[in-house]
Amino acid sequence: MKNSLELGLIGNCRIGALIDERSEIVWSCLPRFDGDPVFCSLLREHADGEGAGYCTIDLLDQTSSEQFYLPNTAVLVTRLKDKHGAVIEVTDFAPRFHQYGRMFMPMMMIRQIRRLSGNPRICVRIRPLCEYGSQSCTVTHGSHHIRYVAPSWVLRLTTDISVTAVLQELPFFLDTTATLILGPDETIPDAIGELSRRFLDETIASWRTWVRDLSIPFEWQEEVIRAAITLKLNTFQDTGAIIAAMTTSIPEAPNSGRNWDYRYCWLRDSYFVVNALNRLSTTNTMERYLNYLINVVAGTPNGRIQPVYGIDGRAKLNECEVISLPGYRGMGPVRTGNQACEQIQHDVYGSAILAVAHVFFDRRLAHRGGVALFTRLEPLGEAAIAVHDQPDSGPWETRSIIRVHTFSSVMCWAACDRLARIAFYIGLADRAAYWRGQADQIHATICRRAWSEKKQAFAASFDGESLDASLLLLHDIGFLPADDLRFVQTVSAIEKELRHGNYIYRYVENDDFGVPENAFVVCTFWYIYALTAMNRAEEARDLFTNLLSRRNHHGLLAEHVDPHTGDPWGNFVQTYSMVGLINSAIRLSKRWDSAF
Repeated sequence: MKNSLELGLIGNCRIGALIDERSEIVWSCLPRFDGDPVFCSLLREHADGEGAGYCTIDLLDQTSSEQFYLPNTAVLVTRLKDKHGAVIEVTDFAPRFHQYGRMFMPMMMIRQIRRLSGNPRICVRIRPLCEYGSQSCTVTHGSHHIRYVAPSWVLRLTTDISVTAVLQELPFFLDTTATLILGPDETIPDAIGELSRRFLDETIASWRTWVRDLSIPFEWQEEVIRAAITLKLNTFQDTGAIIAAMTTSIPEAPNSGRNWDYRYCWLRDSYFVVNALNRLSTTNTMERYLNYLINVVAGTPNGRIQPVYGIDGRAKLNECEVISLPGYRGMGPVRTGNQACEQIQHDVYGSAILAVAHVFFDRRLAHRGGVALFTRLEPLGEAAIAVHDQPDSGPWETRSIIRVHTFSSVMCWAACDRLARIAFYIGLADRAAYWRGQADQIHATICRRAWSEKKQAFAASFDGESLDASLLLLHDIGFLPADDLRFVQTVSAIEKELRHGNYIYRYVENDDFGVPENAFVVCTFWYIYALTAMNRAEEARDLFTNLLSRRNHHGLLAEHVDPHTGDPWGNFVQTYSMVGLINSAIRLSKRWDSAF
């Protein structure tokens, strides 16, 4: 069976799972997002009924399937039909709802199987693996449960199906309903069917309540709601961290070697996520991330922060290759950890301060920023001053190419600019003057050294001539107004060199792995931002419509897209891409009061 990214995502902000159209759980890690992939068939293809690393409900003689979300929820439904006309429905979800004054989100997935018509005959196959697919689990069982024991975790299946039928994978006729509860090694005291129905009802109500509080644009409401739910599913509520994607090692292009582990918290990505969610009024998610960020910053020496951290805030994410998993469609290597934690990326100072700035200006927040927090942020600004004209790996995390990247310098300017604004807002006039002066000096340096007379545009690096799609954000960050001729010319130059059909490439020069083959999805969204700001909204809407057509049938986007075929590549679901969708919809939508 050939793997694809035509997958649905379920989760509860502690764990997540990707499920294909045949009801197979192809990816899920325990005990949290960055844990051991218990179900990992996404990275190891198998023939039907063979192999391991998955959980599936097979309908014998199946002829068709359809899959959809219940509206405004993270509850996924898969309907399977056999050649005799029998139909079953599999409802998958991870419980998430308020209980006893707090959010209940256990390490648990529930699969409800219901007969809709006919006499369906099904087979339940549960074959978890451990230690990144290198070992089978030890299996023990009782009258209504099966324990899958690994060195670092235990997964317990509680079910009202015959345990023998599950253990021996024996087909059986489904009379009415059946339930699979995959969770921690704890006894479930209630009737299995009743508990799962209650958890489902509570979870549906919880998601729909959350969606009702969103501030959404008039147009593309369903698309924005699905994107918002997806971003929420990529937040680790316990610490507030936001992961870049659920997966590791989905290649950016076929056999490219660009296979990375994205199950961590990039400060740059998270700033963009928080900014988008704030536009939708999801302030709780923003507050929890800001607490995570402030704690990370507090633990760094001299205000020097790294680009990516673990979801628990740990700094070391040792990168290694996993030989036990062949990779997506056999395209290894599979990697865990990420060397980017060791890289120098100077834009992180701007990303951190831009995110924390919300605490000072947003009056909806329960805990507002004051002088004490501002004082703790100033070392980040001093670090930005020190490095704004120094070489780094840049926003694209090149491993062997070190330059003074213009985007990094602009974000250093943004760090000082926002500190000046914060200081003025909280009444620290002397500090406001200091930071404004530093911001102005950095601004002048960038304008002098990053401008290419030959290209008549801002270049990707100081004293260089190559272009970089991140410069499409010069207006969005506030570095230049949209009608500044230098911004207009930079957008024009990027159009000429980095646009391929309906897509913008991040760059087109050689890096550590050659010339990029596929388009980085968010770059086209950045182009849409720029066009909209320059009053070219009709062009922007056409590009936006095309990108919407590149989502999978659940409305989800990967990191990259093949500009020729439209096929998705790269880690999935990519938060960067979903942020781009939300921000573009907000910018392009008609106003509510002018839509009729």
